[in-house]
Amino acid sequence: MLSGLYGRAARFRRAWYGRRPDRARRLRHPVVSVGNLVVGGSGKTPIVSALTSLLVASGERPAILSRGYGRRRSDSTVVVVSDGRSLLTTPELSGDEPHMLARAHPDVPVLVSNERYLAGEKAEDLGCSVNLLDDGFQHLQLARDINLLVVTRADLDERVLPSGRLREPLEAAAAADALLIEGTDEDAAAIRARLGVETTFRVVRHFDPPRYVQPFGDPVPSSSGRRVVAVAGIARPERFFTALRLEGWDVVAKLTYRDHHWFDASDLDSIQRSAIEAKADLVMTTEKDAVRLMLQAGVKPKWAYLPLHVTIEPADQLASWMRDRLAAARRRRGVAAA
Repeated sequence: MLSGLYGRAARFRRAWYGRRPDRARRLRHPVVSVGNLVVGGSGKTPIVSALTSLLVASGERPAILSRGYGRRRSDSTVVVVSDGRSLLTTPELSGDEPHMLARAHPDVPVLVSNERYLAGEKAEDLGCSVNLLDDGFQHLQLARDINLLVVTRADLDERVLPSGRLREPLEAAAAADALLIEGTDEDAAAIRARLGVETTFRVVRHFDPPRYVQPFGDPVPSSSGRRVVAVAGIARPERFFTALRLEGWDVVAKLTYRDHHWFDASDLDSIQRSAIEAKADLVMTTEKDAVRLMLQAGVKPKWAYLPLHVTIEPADQLASWMRDRLAAARRRRGVAAA
């Protein structure tokens, strides 16, 4: 019953904005939204990173606009995580994912605010030519020009909150301009048929060699042993544990925490004891967790993270499709190209 009520409320909200497009605030430059239908664990951050690289390679000057979910301190102001020249704040003020994106793209402004329109205004003052809205599918208060929806086949079997993980019914996917799908060709065909969105691109995950948490980003030598205690404070930790095994690591213990967990000294002591008892060579975690852990003093044995990046394929078709969409958005606005 509660899921039914939640679903009706979500439908009403989307329909209300659909009937009143003037209520969505519009920035001067185009907005590309990346979002999903489910709560947590869809891998949007590496997708936003990949799209940022694509936009830069196309000659754009993107800025990333984030809500900064999970940050320790939040207010109504705009937090400039990076102005495209320098990293200006800590993960506690920005949230882990915006900080991670700012580190990955030091030449790209990253801004955090609950009011993404205000963040976009600031980004445009910094000289951006396109706004990349992270986790924006349900942020209907801001008008967008390209709506990208991240979907997996498992999403098709979900129920609406609170009994499931769907933020709104599957029919909301019709608002997407394109789907970004991780999975097989069969998965992509099933998702396309179910959601009725013809334009789709494939998301492929890749893992890079591990790096130390401290000093942050230093490479782990190939001579390091393969026994690891795996630690994850993310929404779907089993995906990380499976990835470690597929990459050839011997996972001798698994420790899980809630998504965006801020580790404290007692957590680190407990993890260290587990690593010693298991005779582990490393404590391995995710890059998102590593951003939060870098604030802590060094621990033994050493911590490392497994960097994840994605490619969106076919890359040439995606780049061409994005260029055409951005050009059309600028014609509507009467704005010159980047």
